[in-house]
Amino acid sequence: MEELTITLPEDVAELLAMLRDAGYPAYTVGGCVRDALLGIEPHDWDICTSALPGQMQQVFRGLHTVETGLKHGTLTVVVHHVPYEITTFRVDGAYTDHRHPDAVAFVDNIAEDLSRRDFTVNAMAWSPDSGLVDLFGGREDLAAGVIRCVGDPALRFDEDALRVLRALRFASVYDFAVDPATDAAARKLAPSLAGVAGERIREELLKLLCGKGAGRILRAYPDILSVIIPEIGPMVGYDQKNHHHSYDLWEHTVRAVENIPPEADLRLAMLLHDTGKPRVRIMDEHGEGHYRGHQQASAEIAERAADTLRLDNATRDRVIRMVRYHDIPLRTETGEINLDRSFLLRKLNRFGEKDLRDLIRIHRADRIATGYSSPEREDRRMKQRLDALDALLAEKPCFTLKDLAVNGHDLQAAGLCGKEIGETLQRLLEDVMDGRLDNSRDALLRAVRG
Repeated sequence: MEELTITLPEDVAELLAMLRDAGYPAYTVGGCVRDALLGIEPHDWDICTSALPGQMQQVFRGLHTVETGLKHGTLTVVVHHVPYEITTFRVDGAYTDHRHPDAVAFVDNIAEDLSRRDFTVNAMAWSPDSGLVDLFGGREDLAAGVIRCVGDPALRFDEDALRVLRALRFASVYDFAVDPATDAAARKLAPSLAGVAGERIREELLKLLCGKGAGRILRAYPDILSVIIPEIGPMVGYDQKNHHHSYDLWEHTVRAVENIPPEADLRLAMLLHDTGKPRVRIMDEHGEGHYRGHQQASAEIAERAADTLRLDNATRDRVIRMVRYHDIPLRTETGEINLDRSFLLRKLNRFGEKDLRDLIRIHRADRIATGYSSPEREDRRMKQRLDALDALLAEKPCFTLKDLAVNGHDLQAAGLCGKEIGETLQRLLEDVMDGRLDNSRDALLRAVRG
C-alpha cells in the first residue's frame, strides 16, 4: 500500500520534534490520522508519546501547559493559543462505571496504546520518523468504508457504552457501514446507553443526525435510538392509515430528516416532529387515521428529549417551538400558497424572521416525506414563499410593537393608562399589519383619539 505522508502544522511538527530530540518516540494519533487518510483537513491534532507526565512537563517547560489529566497521562500544551493534548502511551484498567477506566498503566510502546482504542479507523498513528503505524487494519477499513471495533466489540462497548452511539455517528458522518460483529454487539449492548450522561449522548446524536449517511443509519438502528428516545420504538412500521401519507411513520420521519438542511436543531426537530402521532390517533368510520393535537403531543415528547439530551436553553426552546408549529398552515383555504401581505406579517409577528424561514423549510421537508410530492415541486413552492418574504422584508415593514411609530409613552400622553395601553398598542399593530392604518405617528394617534 502507498506510503502515507501527512503535512503537519508547523506547531505540531515542532512538538513532535521536541519530544523526539529529548529521546521520546512521539506520534500524531487517532482522528487526525483518520481524517488525513480520507483527505479531510484535521481539526484537532492529538499526540501520544512514551514520555511520562513528569517528563513531558520537563520537555515543554518553556511553553504554556495545562495539567488537564496528568493522572491519566495527558498534558495540554498551548502554542499560539491552540491547545494540543499530549498523552503518554497507556493501557486502561477495568471500566467499572462503563465510562472511565478505574486506573491506567503507562507503557513504553505504541502498539499497546493503540490496542485500547475504540475503532480501527481511530487506532492509527503517524510520525515523520516511523510513518504510519496501523496494527488493526484501520487503513483498509477506511478504504472499504467500514466501522469496526478494535478487538472484541462486546468488550469495547462494555468499557464505554457511549461507543455504541459513536459507532453509528462515525458511520453516519463518513457514510460507512458497520462491521457485522460490531453491529451485533452494538445492538446487544445498546440498553447500557441509558446510563450514559445526557450531554455525551447529545454530542454524538446531533453529529449523527447531520451526517451524510444519517437517513441510512436512522433506518437501520431505530432499536438503538429508541433507548435514548423511547417514543421512536412505536413509530417503526406504524401504518399511518391516512391518505396523505404513503410511508409508515418512521420512514416518513427519516425522509423528513433527510430533506431538511444538516443543521442540528432542524434535524432534531424533524426527528421529533411526529413522535406524538401514535398517542393521539383516532380512527374514523372509514378506517382513516386522524391526528388532531399531534403537534402538541410531539412537543411534549420533545421537551422530555431535550431534558434527556441536556440541551442548552436556546436550543431547547427552538427545537420545541419547531416541533409544536411544524404543521402551521401556509396555504389559503383553496389550497393555494398564501403570499398575502397581512398573512406573512402576522406570521413574522408570531415567529420572527429566522423561525419563519425555518418553518417554511420544515414544511418543504414534511411534504416531500409524505411520498406524494416531489422535491422539485416543493422547492418551487418554498422559493415562492421565501421570495415573497424577502420582498416584504425589503420594505422594512412593521410587524412588531417596537416597529410601531408610537409607543406606550405616546399613548399615556394621549390619556390612556394601565393595561389599556398594551391592548391599544396591540390593536394598532394588527391594524397596521392588516393594512387598515398607516404606520405613521399622526395616523396612529388619530386612531387612538377616535
